[in-house]
Amino acid sequence: MSLLDKIIGEFIDIIEWLEDGSDTLIWRFPRYQNEIKNNAKLTVREGQVAIFVNEGKVADVFQPGMYTLNTKNLPILSTLKGWKYGFDSPFKAEVYFISTRRFTDQKWGTRNPIILKDPEIGPVRIRAYGTYILQSTDPLLLLKEVLGSKKEFSMAIISEQIRNLIVAAFADAIGESKIGVFQLAENYDTLSVGISQKIAAETKGYGLSCSQLLIENISLPEEAERSIDKKSSMGVVGEQDYTRYQMATAAEAAAKNSGEASGGIGLGMGIGMAQQMTQSVSNPPPIPSSSLWWVAINGQKNGPHSLEALSTLFQQKNLNGETLVWKQGMDNWSAAKSRPELSSLLNQTPPPIPEK
Repeated sequence: MSLLDKIIGEFIDIIEWLEDGSDTLIWRFPRYQNEIKNNAKLTVREGQVAIFVNEGKVADVFQPGMYTLNTKNLPILSTLKGWKYGFDSPFKAEVYFISTRRFTDQKWGTRNPIILKDPEIGPVRIRAYGTYILQSTDPLLLLKEVLGSKKEFSMAIISEQIRNLIVAAFADAIGESKIGVFQLAENYDTLSVGISQKIAAETKGYGLSCSQLLIENISLPEEAERSIDKKSSMGVVGEQDYTRYQMATAAEAAAKNSGEASGGIGLGMGIGMAQQMTQSVSNPPPIPSSSLWWVAINGQKNGPHSLEALSTLFQQKNLNGETLVWKQGMDNWSAAKSRPELSSLLNQTPPPIPEK
């Protein structure tokens, strides 16, 4: 630096920070040997706070406004410097400007997958990313905790630490919530609130506030996404129809593969397989009857009998409307004529006896 620059620097008496829209969070005012003149002008704009530091100790703090620097509005610095009756010569001090504006659209995301134990499909790897807003709510604490000897401190430096806090909180929140992968999309807001609450104390310890934290996407491996697509399709068209479609598609693929080797024979086999499989789905076997009856014959329990066996007893005159019967689910024995399910059996009219 030339002698002229030094002289001009000593006579500069305006202290201000003209932010250029960058991501700078803390900025130190450049000053030759940190010398400030008596009655120098300090301008603190909206969204800024100015802090004077003397020999590593925080002194006076200035909110937005215009100030003339003297012993009246530098009470702490005056005490540290020992100014009892004012000062005339330049003094040395560091001036830091802290941005208190909201830094929007800050990014966060998982570098590595997080294991989620889903109750339906088991352990699955997930990734997530989103945005948040960061703001300095305690500039004095922020200056003490993070600056050190740096001339400026950008969002890029602090955002790495905030990202780590968010990812750790996300892993905790999603584990505690017990939410399955099929319900993740409808619970983004709930998870976002949980993450914000978990990191609130940590960010407050830096003099910062992390607000409006959002989850933009939680992605799954391809195999898990296919399971979700399959379940969605089954919900729309019905499980049976979806099974038919899957079988027909598999048979068509099999026919195509075998057809390449044996022409139309493979296609015919594939179509036959598809027909058999779809028929087996649409025509299930009949449900076996579970109605077995006990009959009171000559004061003794006789059975159990199916409806077909009861018909034989009726034809043999061992069963009539007054005969006591019982089956599973009945409270007590009752006459056969009182049971609606036996009415067709008791009303049978036998064919005429053939003449000899």
